[in-house]
Amino acid sequence: MRLLFAFILLTNFVFSQGMEIGPLMQNTTICSVPKYTTKIDGASFDSTIIYLPDTLQLPFLDEFSTNKFQNYELNYNLPGIYSSLHFHLLNPLTQVELPANATFTEQPTFRRYYNTLTSTFSDTVFPTISVKVGDLSQYPVAYQTLDLYPPYYIYDTLGIVDFPDTVWLTNPTYFQDSARQFFAPVNDPTKLWIDNYTYHNFRYALNPRTLGVVTFDGLDEFGYPYQIGSTITNYADLLTSKPLDLSTYTANDSIYFSFLFQPEGLGDIPEASDSLVLEFYAPDLDQWFHVWSVNGDTVHPFKAVHLPVTNSKYLKKAFQFRFKNYGSLAGALDHFHIDYVHLRALSYFDDTLFKDFAFVYPLNSLLKTYTSAPWDHYKNSTDNKMTDSLLVLVHNGSQNPENYQNGQVTISQNSTQQGAFVLQGFTLAEQEINFAPRTTHTSYHDFSNGAQYTKSLGGNQQVFEVKANASAQFPNFTQNDSTEFLQSFYNYYSYDDGSAEAAFGPTGVQARLAVRYDSYEADSLVGVAMSFVPSVNDVSNNLFLLTIWSETGGKPDQVLYEDDVFFPRSPLYGNGPNQFVTYYFTDTAKIAVGTSFFVGWRQLEGDRLNLGLDRNIDHSSVIKYSVNGGSSWLTSPFAGSAMIRPIFSTGLDAVLNVPKKEEQKLTIYPNPATDIITVQIESENEEVIIFDSFGRIVKQQIGKSIAIGDLTKGIYFISVPTISTKTAKFIKL
Repeated sequence: MRLLFAFILLTNFVFSQGMEIGPLMQNTTICSVPKYTTKIDGASFDSTIIYLPDTLQLPFLDEFSTNKFQNYELNYNLPGIYSSLHFHLLNPLTQVELPANATFTEQPTFRRYYNTLTSTFSDTVFPTISVKVGDLSQYPVAYQTLDLYPPYYIYDTLGIVDFPDTVWLTNPTYFQDSARQFFAPVNDPTKLWIDNYTYHNFRYALNPRTLGVVTFDGLDEFGYPYQIGSTITNYADLLTSKPLDLSTYTANDSIYFSFLFQPEGLGDIPEASDSLVLEFYAPDLDQWFHVWSVNGDTVHPFKAVHLPVTNSKYLKKAFQFRFKNYGSLAGALDHFHIDYVHLRALSYFDDTLFKDFAFVYPLNSLLKTYTSAPWDHYKNSTDNKMTDSLLVLVHNGSQNPENYQNGQVTISQNSTQQGAFVLQGFTLAEQEINFAPRTTHTSYHDFSNGAQYTKSLGGNQQVFEVKANASAQFPNFTQNDSTEFLQSFYNYYSYDDGSAEAAFGPTGVQARLAVRYDSYEADSLVGVAMSFVPSVNDVSNNLFLLTIWSETGGKPDQVLYEDDVFFPRSPLYGNGPNQFVTYYFTDTAKIAVGTSFFVGWRQLEGDRLNLGLDRNIDHSSVIKYSVNGGSSWLTSPFAGSAMIRPIFSTGLDAVLNVPKKEEQKLTIYPNPATDIITVQIESENEEVIIFDSFGRIVKQQIGKSIAIGDLTKGIYFISVPTISTKTAKFIKL
C-alpha cells in the first residue's frame, strides 16, 4: 500500500505522518444575513431596498461582547419606507421616459430602394435618434446619451405601386424597461456597523482581552469563499461603521481612534504580503483615505493602535471608518482579528489603556470530559460527572494590581436556579493577593463535589442554563463580567464546543480515523454524527466506510460494525451553522458497545476528508489514526477535538426520526425516465445512491428528486441505506 501525501499551498499548518490539518473553506457558523443593500433581483436593483443608516454620536465603542451589526428587515411595509421609479430610456431634452414600446439598435438601419428595370438597389441610412440610456444593473443609475437607430429596415420597390415592406429586428439592443428602488430609514443607535462581511466570534482569537472579536479572512458574509479554489489575493472583508457626526468638533477636541489587533490567532497565518487596513471617509470629498495598515505576521498578543483625528476633512457630519483585509480569497485563510474599537473625544496620545476586567472565553460545559451526554446515561449514573478542572481565563485590563472578588456559577432551568458554585477569587487570581496588571489569568476549578444537574428529572432530554460571573474591584464594562451557555443532554456524547476552527483527517488509501469515547454506561449506537467542512479541495465525492471498533489498551481493536463496501458514504456538508450530519448504520442496525469504544471511518481514497476540528478544547489524546490497515495506531499531533459524535438509541429515537428496523419499500417514479426521477421516501434528508449495472456509484445526493439527464441510457439501481437494505431498479431512456 502506498501512502499518499498532499502539500497544501493555501495554508501554513503543518502535518505529520498520514495526518493533515488545514483551513476551513467555509465558515459554517455564519447564517445568511442580508446586507444593508438587499437585492431581490440579481439582474438589477429592481424591487431592492436601500437602507439609509442613522447617524451616530461620539463616543463609539465596540468591544464585541455582543453583536452590534445592523439587521435589515426585508419588508416593504417598514415605517417611513418610500420608493423611486427609474426608466431605462429617457428623452434627453425633456428627461421624460419614452413609451413602453420604444426600441432602438446600435447598428445602422436603412431604407432600401430596389429598381426593377436595372435590377439595382440603393440604401439610405436612417438618421440617428438621441436617447438617454440608463444602466439598471446598478444603483445609482448612470445615464449616458447615445445616438441610436430605429430597430427596423424598409424595403421599397421603384416603379411598382405597392406598400413598402418593413422588417423589424427580433431582439433590439435597447428597449424600454424600469426598476423601482425602495428606501428604508434605519434608526437603531445600539447597532454600530452597516455591513457584516466579517465574522463576529468568541473562539478564533488567541487569548483576547475580552469576550468576542471580529475576524477578517477570505470568506464572504455567508461564510463561503469569495473565490473558492483560486490562488488570487485581493481585498476581501469589509467592516464599515455607520455615519458619525463629527461636525461639532475641532482639532483641539483631542479625538482619538483606538483598537486592538492580532494576526493568525487560532486560524491561519497571514503572509507578509497580506495586510489589515484602516481607512477614514471624508464626506465632502466623497473619498476614502488610507490611515493605517499592518502586514501579515505570526500570532502575537493583541497590540494597541491609537490614532489622532485632527484633519478637518474628517470632522464632518457623515464621517465613517472601515477596516478591510488583503489576502487569499479562497477561504478561511490569512486571519486578522480586531477588538475594542473606540472613537472618542477628550483623549490624549498615551491614552491606550483598555481598562476592563473580563472573561476571555465563554464557558461551554460543566461536565467532566464532555460538552454533552445522553440524558438517560447521565441520570442513570451514580457518581458525580461534574468537572474537577473547569478552565476559566480572565483578563485584568487595569494598569494596576486589582483586588479579586469571588465569582459564581449558577445552574438554572426555566429561570429557576437548581444549583450554584463559587469561583474562588484567590483561585481566579492564580493564588496571588491581586490580579496582576494587564495580565490574563488562567485557573482551574473543582466542581466535582458540589451541585449536579438534577438527575431526578424525567423525559428523554434536558437543557440547563449555566451562567458564570466574576469581577474585580474597579469600574469596568459589566457585560464582560459574565458568560452563559446551555448545557444540553440529548442522545449523543461530544467533546467539541460546536465550532470548527480547522479541518483535519488522515491521508492515504485505506487510512483510518478513530475517536475514543468512554460512555457512562453500555448501550447501543444507531449512528454517528459528523461535521465535515470544505477545505482547499472538494472531497465531497470521496468515499469512506463508517466504522465502530471495540477498545483495548487505549486503541481500536475489533471491528463491531463497518459499512458494506457496496454502500459507502461521502462527506456531506450541512446547510447551517456548524451542522452535523448523522450517518445511520446500514440496515438500520443498532450496534451494542461497551463503556469504551471508537467511532470513525475507513477511507477508500487518499485525500484528507476534512472533519471539523475544534481547536479550543483539546482532546487530541483520544484521536487515533492508522495508515497501515489498522496494524498500528498513532495519536493525532494536532491539539483539538474531533467534531464527531456517537448517537445512542434512546427514547429520542422516535422524536428525531431515527430509522426503525422495519424496512420501507423503495418506489421510483416515473420509471422509465428521461430527466428526473423521484424516490418516494418521507424525509428530504435521506442519502440516495445510484449505481450503474457494474455496481459503480454514479450519483450520491440528499433529497427525493434526482436529475438523471446526464446519465447514459441503460439500467440503474438505486439505494437509500438508512431505510432499506434492498435496491430498486429503473431504466434511463
